Amino acid sequence: MRSAALKAIALLLLLVAGDVMAVEEAKYAVITKQDDLEVREYESSIVAEVIVKGDFKGASNTAFRTLFKYISGNNTSQTEIAMTAPVTQKPETEKIAMTSPVGQRKSGQDWAVSFMMPAFYTMETIPVPADPAVVLREIPAHRAAAIRYSGTWSEKSYLKHLETLEEWMRSENLEAAGEPVWARYNAPFTPWFMRRNEILIPLSS
Repeated sequence: MRSAALKAIALLLLLVAGDVMAVEEAKYAVITKQDDLEVREYESSIVAEVIVKGDFKGASNTAFRTLFKYISGNNTSQTEIAMTAPVTQKPETEKIAMTSPVGQRKSGQDWAVSFMMPAFYTMETIPVPADPAVVLREIPAHRAAAIRYSGTWSEKSYLKHLETLEEWMRSENLEAAGEPVWARYNAPFTPWFMRRNEILIPLSS
């Protein structure tokens, strides 16, 4: 019990530190803006994703632990040595920097929760997850409608802002090309009124 508590404290301290230090974020350009509503052009990115069962909040908590283990070293990084004699190759663990946001979207009856990977990785160089539940996925460059809001991480708040975003999309004749993604940028200790939350809906080209 004591070991689990210490690990939880360490995780929370790291997340709080992530609020203070510069954290790499998803790269995009704003195409259209109206108050807290935007159309964005996103660059391609790689995410580590876990599919989990559970309710809106519980699914996020479950997946977060698995994804955090992956970026903390539960992966195999293939190190290739130059062409000499002999050529050797060995697996090793690699820690991956925290980025933002943490994404969550509906996947059938389950939830897909993802961490965005640092931009310098490619699908060829990203460390391979040791846990088969973690899947690496490349998201191509795309446009998305977005709404930004502060407040709690409740499902009620999410649904309220999702409705606002969808109404705005209808008024602007914007057609969705995928499921809404709930994006969070802050640590759990961040006061609710200072949190940056977003809902992103990919758009048809």
